[in-house]
Amino acid sequence: MKVEQVLQLIQAVSDSELTEFKYEEDGVKLSLKKTEGKIVQVQAPAVIPAASVAPAPAAAAPAAAPAAAEVSAPEAADALPAGNVVKSPLVGTFYAAPAEDAEPFVKVGDSVKEGQVLAIVEAMKLMNEIESDFTGTVAEILVENGQAVEYGQPLFVIK
Repeated sequence: MKVEQVLQLIQAVSDSELTEFKYEEDGVKLSLKKTEGKIVQVQAPAVIPAASVAPAPAAAAPAAAPAAAEVSAPEAADALPAGNVVKSPLVGTFYAAPAEDAEPFVKVGDSVKEGQVLAIVEAMKLMNEIESDFTGTVAEILVENGQAVEYGQPLFVIK
């Protein structure tokens, strides 16, 4: 199973009403579990075989998601400051700099151009550069270095 397929699967489970999903094929075991609409546990081997595996079809198991998850999402969107928001494209760990002893990619007040690297999100031991979708000034950094982030979570506000 390729990393892209795992990320698509995580997104499909996140968007569905499923609370738990397990998948196993050719020695690859994947277990996803979420509560209150968020994936809280992902178990997978450290190395995924290079063999391509077709994505598993989404199972339609009726599991009621807590109403609190539906209410908190709009409230969180309203709390964002005005400006263009750069969101995390995947679940992982946010890093503001390329190394522990290095300067951060950007700070509040820095000018950025579209395509400029803003941070790194580590997912399954892969470092993924987060690039700006906008040209402007970094108005706010919404997460701390080393913090776990979720798919679609706002990371930066660019004005």
